[in-house]
Amino acid sequence: MAQHAPPARGARLGRAAGARTGSGPTESPVNGVVLLLPGASRLTPGPLRPLARALARAGGGDGLVTHAVVHGGRSPREEQARWAADEAVRRYGDVPVCLAGYDAGGLAALRAAGHAAVNSVLALAPCLGDGASDGSPEPVKHLSGRQVLIVHGTNDARSDPEGSFRLAERAKKANRSTCRFEVHSDGHGLREHQAEVVALGVDFVLGAVFSGRYSRPVTDALAAPPPLGLRMPLASGFGRSLRG
Repeated sequence: MAQHAPPARGARLGRAAGARTGSGPTESPVNGVVLLLPGASRLTPGPLRPLARALARAGGGDGLVTHAVVHGGRSPREEQARWAADEAVRRYGDVPVCLAGYDAGGLAALRAAGHAAVNSVLALAPCLGDGASDGSPEPVKHLSGRQVLIVHGTNDARSDPEGSFRLAERAKKANRSTCRFEVHSDGHGLREHQAEVVALGVDFVLGAVFSGRYSRPVTDALAAPPPLGLRMPLASGFGRSLRG
């Protein structure tokens, strides 16, 4: 009998990094999955590559696996992100999934967060565009029950940081577990403070997927009412003494 092609045909998962998987004697159980959703241009990868390496180092021993989502075909990126979450469940079973995206991948992560396996979203410099296809604002109700962190440079000339603030403001009403950090003087690629952005991402992902514990700045941002917890400045040197 003929099989129906999935709506995200052409997408695939990149090679696993982090926890050891397979059938050998060094295999480790997978306890969580991070799906990395890249931006629209390969020439501007943003902080996803160093984030992937840092997550593998920090979380691999606890069973964290990361996969880049390699986009293909013409289906919307959020559909490919949902397919990737389905594939993670197929491979690893009932484990929490974090969608971590940059640029267009950040928007895809936010839009695909309603997938049942997704427990957290990390959106880095998300390109939000003009809202939904019918002209309405980006939906946020599906973010309820997820841990959500948005990170945006204040000097981003490609994606208006005020757009992500307004989305976070609406999301906070539907989901108290939403926070947003501002990277002062940084642009769309988040290059000037990449080390701090990566450290923040690692802290958030490990807390969301495993322990439920975060560094003090993230804890304060999640607890603070708007606008304080949605305009949290990312301090220079963040990550040097986390959980200290």
